[in-house]
Amino acid sequence: MTQVRTPAVSTTAGREEFLADFQQYRPLLLGLAYRLLGSMWDAEDTVQDAYLRLAGTDWCQVQQPRAYLITVVSRLALDRLRSAQVRREDYTGPWLPEPIDTASLGPLDTAELRDSVSYATMHMLERLSPPQRAVFVLREAFGVPYEDIASVVGVPPANCRQLLLRARRRLADGARRPAGSAPASSTPEEHSRLLVSFLDAARTGDLQALNGLLADDVVAWNDGGGRVRAARRPITGRQQVLAFVAGLAGRYDIGEARLVEVNGHPALHTHLAGGEQLVALRVVEGRIQEIYALLNPDKLGRLAEIATAGG
Repeated sequence: MTQVRTPAVSTTAGREEFLADFQQYRPLLLGLAYRLLGSMWDAEDTVQDAYLRLAGTDWCQVQQPRAYLITVVSRLALDRLRSAQVRREDYTGPWLPEPIDTASLGPLDTAELRDSVSYATMHMLERLSPPQRAVFVLREAFGVPYEDIASVVGVPPANCRQLLLRARRRLADGARRPAGSAPASSTPEEHSRLLVSFLDAARTGDLQALNGLLADDVVAWNDGGGRVRAARRPITGRQQVLAFVAGLAGRYDIGEARLVEVNGHPALHTHLAGGEQLVALRVVEGRIQEIYALLNPDKLGRLAEIATAGG
C-alpha cells in the first residue's frame, strides 16, 4: 500500500528530483483530475494545488513517485468534485463536460485510458457519486490497487470493490445495455461519417435522411449554461429529436463547420445564431444514440487549441 505522508523539509537534491518527477507525470495527473472532474480548468487547478503542497517536501523519501502523486491528486480532486456536484445542481439546463484535446493528457496507450476519456464516458460519469467515480476512474483507467484507492476514498478495500460494482451497473444502465456486456465500439471513421451526414441533413432539413441516422431512443443534450439559449431538458426519442432539429434548421442558418478531435473522437465545431457550438455523438451499432451539443462559451475556449481531425 502506498504511504502518503508529508516528508521533511526539502533538500536541493530532493527539490530537483521532485521537479523532474512532477514534470514527467503532469500529463497523467491532468488526465486523472480531468476524468474525475469533467473540467480541464478544475483539473489544472487541482494539479497546481498538488504542486504547491508538495514543492517544499523532501522528495528523496518518496519511493513510488507515480503512486504518491496519483494519491495526492486524487484526494484533492475528490474534495473538489464534492463541491462541484453541489454547484452543478443549480446549473441552468444539462451540464456537459468541457471538451479537451487528448494530446494534452499524454499517450492513451491502453484501451481503458482511451475509453475512460471519451466524451460519452465523461458524460455518463456524471451519474456516479464522487466515491463511485473516484473508484471507477482509479481502478478501471489507471489500475490503482484497491488498498491505495481505499486511502483516497476513506473506506476499506472491500467497500471499494462494492463501489466499483455499483459504478459499473449505473454506467451500464445509462448506456442502455445489460450490465457486464461489452461496450459497443465505433471507429473514428464511423463517427466522422455520421457527424457529416447529421450536419448535411440538418442544414437541408432532410428529415428522412436524419431519421435513418438516429436510434429509436436517441437523446439530445444541450448545454447553454444560462449563457446562451438552449434546451433546458434532454430531448428524448427519435420523433422529438427530429422535430427539435427541424425547428433549429428552420430558424437558424448553420454556419461554417469543421471536424475536430475532442476526447479522442471526432466532433463538429459549428457556428449557429452568431455563436459557437460543439456537437459530439455516442454511436451504438451504427446509429446515433446520444447527441451532445455544447453551446456554453465558458466551455468552448479551448477549441482554438484543438487541431482539425486528421490534420
